Amino acid sequence: MSGFIQKALQRGISPANVLSWLCLEGMRVFGAATGTARLRCKALLLGVTVGSGTRAHGQVCLMRWPGGQIRIGADVSLVSSWRRASAATLAAPVRLRVFGPGAVIDIGDGAELSGTSVTARSTRIAVGRNVLIAPNCVIVDSDFHALWPPEGRRDSPGYENDAPVSIGDCAWIGMNCLILKGVTIGEGACVGAGSVVTRDVPPRCLAVGVPAHVVKSLESGQTSASNSVSSVVA
Repeated sequence: MSGFIQKALQRGISPANVLSWLCLEGMRVFGAATGTARLRCKALLLGVTVGSGTRAHGQVCLMRWPGGQIRIGADVSLVSSWRRASAATLAAPVRLRVFGPGAVIDIGDGAELSGTSVTARSTRIAVGRNVLIAPNCVIVDSDFHALWPPEGRRDSPGYENDAPVSIGDCAWIGMNCLILKGVTIGEGACVGAGSVVTRDVPPRCLAVGVPAHVVKSLESGQTSASNSVSSVVA
């Protein structure tokens, strides 16, 4: 036993390192077990579909208006705990909410959401398979108030302006992004951190900025002449 301990110390495996690893592993396993159990119980009670292998770390907020639909695919990861988030702390837990009987949220197989807020008021928000959504992103299908006239904004919901949102398979959304109504993000596209997406992003392209605009084709590596791209996604 003394020889084993001596070898471990020689390799830099100190008691503090062992304790740190045990804490991290315990946090990961316990957080996933309790979060997933709570998610599945809540989904069963509220009529939300959850696929096999889906796991949650921390509390997931599910809010389904009667007649609306929330579907979560298989092998989805929902991270609601700052302890489990890799890149940043989380402003809030994962939140999936539908208003009205026609609203739908559809999360594809293998997607990963971290502190993501998805709100479908009257249309459909679809997140494709294996999509990565970094911490603290917001996705909406509505302005939630009519734009004009100003005196009617508090009372006029402006449902006629709502528009669906679609995020293609294998897309990657950087942290702190805002994806607004009517947007389609193509398959394999990336959106840089902190971007506000107000118009479509083509497949396999990188878009950044406020409002977001395409700066690079990910397939060809060609960059827009007016932009210099470094590390913009996280």
